Order: sequence, then C-alpha cells, then structure tokens
Amino acid sequence: MNFFPHRCRVLIGPPAIAVLITVAGCSSADDTASAAVPRPSAKATKLCRDLDKVLPSTVDGESRHDPDPASALTAGWGGPAIILRCGVLQPPKMIDPKVAEGSDPDAVAGGVDGVDWLMEKRDGGGNRFTTANRRVYVEVTVPKGPDSSGVLIDLASAVKKAIPEGIAF
Repeated sequence: MNFFPHRCRVLIGPPAIAVLITVAGCSSADDTASAAVPRPSAKATKLCRDLDKVLPSTVDGESRHDPDPASALTAGWGGPAIILRCGVLQPPKMIDPKVAEGSDPDAVAGGVDGVDWLMEKRDGGGNRFTTANRRVYVEVTVPKGPDSSGVLIDLASAVKKAIPEGIAF
C-alpha cells in the first residue's frame, strides 16, 4: 500500500494552514528595520568590525536598535531608523565633477568634527551621508527630519577612532 497521498493531505490540511497563518501573523508584527549588509574586502571588514565596537549606544538622542539581518557591518538607532552601513561602495556622486564644483543641488560635500561627508538627498525625504577621505566608506541614512547634524556629530568620534584617513580600498 502507498500511504504517501494521505500524508500529503494531512500536511496541507486545515490544521497545517492554521499553523502557518498563526506563525506568519506573529512574524509580521516585527517593526525591526532592515538593511542590506555590504560585502567589503577582508581589510575593510576588519575596520568595520573595529567601528562597530566603538559606535555610541545613542545617536541624536535615539537608542541603538540594530537592523536585520544582524551584522557588525550595520547598525541602527531609533525609529524610523538611522542606519549605518560600513564597507559600502564609493557613491557615484563622489566622483561627479558637478559635486566638486558645488553645482549639484542633490549632493553636497562637507565636514563635521573632522570627518568629511558627501550628503545626498533621498527620494521621499531624508539624507544619505557617506564618509570621504577614509580607508573605508561608511554610509549613514537619516530619515526625514529638521536637522541631521546631531547624527554626524555623534558618529564622528567613532569614525575617527576606527576608520583611518586615506584612500579607500
């Protein structure tokens, strides 16, 4: 006798569907932010891990709540989340001559407490900041709000401590 068809009916029957709906309902209530984890070189990963160890527990008055998936290359604070990703690729706008001339209104270069940043406006509001003149690119996305300078001030010390100045590898 072949019992395989009966087993399939039991697994796909109403009890199994009810369990799946219950599990899916529980997991969809999670408000954790998500962030794509960069895949830098081994040298860059080491520096990013060093950065993770010295990141502040609060940024701009917001407590640390790391995004999913968990990684030493990403960090987050608050909700909506301020997200840091270490080891990202160089942003195309960073090599755009319009930015260097100051004629690109969507990208502005500047420094905060000894760390140089490229600021890019994001669709839907908020900004993306990427470190410049450091051995590894660190990206920080900040949700729409009145002022994001507090975020960069709070992160500057950790970036200076863990990511040396120089040309990114």
